[in-house]
Amino acid sequence: MTLSVVWTFWIAVALVVPAIALVVATIIGYVVKVSKPRYPSS
Repeated sequence: MTLSVVWTFWIAVALVVPAIALVVATIIGYVVKVSKPRYPSS
């Protein structure tokens, strides 16, 4: 019982962390792609 709980916990961590990283990377990529042409440096 304990092993399955620990296993489930680590699988959840292994799935949630990349999912959050993907969402953050998507948001950052969108902001960079949209705001870069709007406010050009030169």
